[in-house]
Amino acid sequence: MSKGHILIVEDDFDISNMLRIYFQSQEYEVEVAPRGGEALERCRQQPPEVIVLDINLPDIDGFEVCRRLRSTLRTSHIPIIFLTQRDERSDKIQGLELGADDYITKPFDIEELRLRVQRALEWYRREGLTEPNTGLPSGKLIEEQLRELMRRDDWSFLFIGINYKEQFDNVYGFIAGNQVLRSLAHILNQTLNELGTPDDFVGHRGGDDFVVITTTERGPAIRDRIVARFSQEVGTHYNFMDRERGYIVAKDERGQEQKVPLMSLAVGIVTPDDGPFSDIREITEVAAEKRRIAARQMQAQSQSRLPA
Repeated sequence: MSKGHILIVEDDFDISNMLRIYFQSQEYEVEVAPRGGEALERCRQQPPEVIVLDINLPDIDGFEVCRRLRSTLRTSHIPIIFLTQRDERSDKIQGLELGADDYITKPFDIEELRLRVQRALEWYRREGLTEPNTGLPSGKLIEEQLRELMRRDDWSFLFIGINYKEQFDNVYGFIAGNQVLRSLAHILNQTLNELGTPDDFVGHRGGDDFVVITTTERGPAIRDRIVARFSQEVGTHYNFMDRERGYIVAKDERGQEQKVPLMSLAVGIVTPDDGPFSDIREITEVAAEKRRIAARQMQAQSQSRLPA
């Protein structure tokens, strides 16, 4: 399993290539962007867990990249470590004022940079800000966004779960199960890129509990797209035989074999019309109940297609 997903934003090929090779050898997933604009696009497509960001870039400087990342909801939480030749106090202050988490100057000790990356990741995970497997915002950040809903009139809250995930894990193992979660995170990010806005939010509470926050109008289309995408791609997580017959054979609590359909998504969607709401707990309770109803409907449809 990867230790974390790093984006290196550096226009010097020798430096970026050296960092890519080094961090990959340390079991990190590494992407490289030589320009600020490309870095912003990569973060929009698939947000990393930590960014090593050079200030001197050929298009927009690192300060502007940092400012845009911090002003966009889906990337505002990502740890940023500035990497630059500058060693002036004013530059450090400007970077920290924009929300950078750390600052290291060239020439640098690569072991020191590794420790700073490791520390940033560990702090965010320890504080419950990101979910380690998917890198998505988690506990505290999700709660903050829910509280923000109480001050808005235009929102949809999507509470997403995976039907038959437990049985899949029992047959295929937890490593395969973790890959399913990462795949769903990718689907959610891509769907928001296509149908959402820069201020939409996606989070992973843990287990197979995911959340999306978008506008009232966009909520149903986003729900339908992620359900359809997951259904289209879920077969890649199964072996050929299970994929072709459309089910797996798993044991129930009594040790009896049973046919279990392929995984599907259950989504509970809540808007202000389901209120009024006096606190965020009420929103999550309604979303959980709607998800249970959606799960029962999806499971009934799946069971009806199983062979006798």
